[in-house]
Amino acid sequence: MLPEVAKWLRRRTSAAADWPLQTLLAAKGDTRISVVLPARDEEATVGTIVGVIQRELVEQAPLVDEIVVVDSRSSDRTAAVAAEAGAEVVCQDDVLPAEGRMSGKGEALWKSLAVTTGDLIVFIDADLRGFTSSYITGLLGPLLADPQIAYVKGCYDRPLINGETRVEGGGGRVTELVARPLINLHWPMLAGVMQPLGGEYAGRRELLEQLPFVTGYGVELGLLLDVFRLAGLDAIAQVDLGRRVHSHQTTEALGAMSSQIMLTAWSRLEQHGRMMPLEEPATALTQFRRVSDGHDIRVSDIGVGERPPMAEITEYAASRRSLLS
Repeated sequence: MLPEVAKWLRRRTSAAADWPLQTLLAAKGDTRISVVLPARDEEATVGTIVGVIQRELVEQAPLVDEIVVVDSRSSDRTAAVAAEAGAEVVCQDDVLPAEGRMSGKGEALWKSLAVTTGDLIVFIDADLRGFTSSYITGLLGPLLADPQIAYVKGCYDRPLINGETRVEGGGGRVTELVARPLINLHWPMLAGVMQPLGGEYAGRRELLEQLPFVTGYGVELGLLLDVFRLAGLDAIAQVDLGRRVHSHQTTEALGAMSSQIMLTAWSRLEQHGRMMPLEEPATALTQFRRVSDGHDIRVSDIGVGERPPMAEITEYAASRRSLLS
């Protein structure tokens, strides 16, 4: 490990328990805090998560100013369950309609900037099980304590759960097999980030609105690399949130996810001037599935779209000026 990375780990890594609620309330002042949950077909878990935040960090302690669920074309009761639990629910496609429709988690995250008012924004995945409010307080701690920190990633143990079987440390397969090797190869200064693809993180609006958002599965990696380029390593912190339990995808689905993450890394190598590509990468992924008479061939497009920094969107800039005036 590079000496600079070891120093960063010592200075910028903490645990959720290091940030008690009363300390955060004393540091909050007039800072507005938004919590955003991008959600698609998460009726089984989204209500519990929203309910915990609403009860413990809005009603019992006035830390969070708004909880926003961005519904990404759910076909179940995600929107209704989230609203009943206390969230403001917005439909992804109703936000900035003049900018058109794109798909993916990153699209929901990008559009959340246009419908939230917080100076600090916390992103939480909507499929978490066993969620506690320490996820929120932990991520907010470094931001409220140190104005030099602009972006905070959560880190945690990720067990792999399959029915009644639990494999400790078995989750995060795409992180260990794809993202971590890529980061260590090309961005070794970020080698200390334990969960680069984790869906729990927080940032200052003034930074987030300067970043492009990949609309697919590469959004977390793209944001991390762009924050590093724009603000530097010392603007990033990480907080140990304990354990993260959530639903897991099939190996086939993880193949598509891995492809989008590799494409995102490729795009950042090019955009950041770290390589000179001779040709564009292919965006077709061929996968095989055993069937009774041989193999079924499936070809899917894993190309990733990208939204520009929100600060460049005229409607957003106008709404922010109106809000601040």
